[in-house]
Amino acid sequence: METVKLQVKSRTQSGKQVGQVRADKKIPAVLYGHGVKPQNLFVDYGEFAQVYKAAGESTLLDLAVDTASPVKALIQATQLDPRTDEFIHIDFHQVRMDEKIHTEIQLTFIEEAPAVKDYGAVLVTNLDKLEVKCLPNDLIHEIEVDLSSLKELDQSIKVSDLKLPDTIEVMAEPDAAVIIAKPPRKEEEEPVAADAEGAEGEEGAAGAQGDQGEAGAEGEAAAEGEGGAKAEGEQKADEKKE
Repeated sequence: METVKLQVKSRTQSGKQVGQVRADKKIPAVLYGHGVKPQNLFVDYGEFAQVYKAAGESTLLDLAVDTASPVKALIQATQLDPRTDEFIHIDFHQVRMDEKIHTEIQLTFIEEAPAVKDYGAVLVTNLDKLEVKCLPNDLIHEIEVDLSSLKELDQSIKVSDLKLPDTIEVMAEPDAAVIIAKPPRKEEEEPVAADAEGAEGEEGAAGAQGDQGEAGAEGEAAAEGEGGAKAEGEQKADEKKE
């Protein structure tokens, strides 16, 4: 089992005084565990960042507090500043080597999925960590997920497909999907032809209405002319009679 060494120091500062610890490029931390009295600690920021990158949360640490002998511990949790994304607090969990622990192991995706190249599939990841239970010595740093088995659309890799040592108990459901090769999204086609036909129909209707309007106007004008001529003729006939 791989272990990583990390030196930490006891911390007496608390409350508002913790701000000064962070200002000195140190990270406040706490160490706790089964039958262990909690200890307030701090760790050098740069050293912890380097260890966290290598170990993550699923690798045992040899955690040395001041000058005491190292104890076995896991990075149980980290707290980040939402503005700067920097570490502002760490929880270390001291473990007993004869007691099983609950933790999460990072999933690492390797190789390429043929369904992506052949059919343009979109890979949808449902799990990026796997909750497990095991003895500290049986813990592994990561679990590899081979994507080369995804050859068809809608094909998935399930928890039961993952290769794990028999000493590690998986807490997730065996049928739970880790990653799925989904069909590519189809872009909605705009009904251009239908719109064009509709526009032509509207123009035709408008033209027909215009023609009818012009014909009606001409008819009305002609009717007015005939009526005027008839009225004028009747007036002249009356004048002659007189």
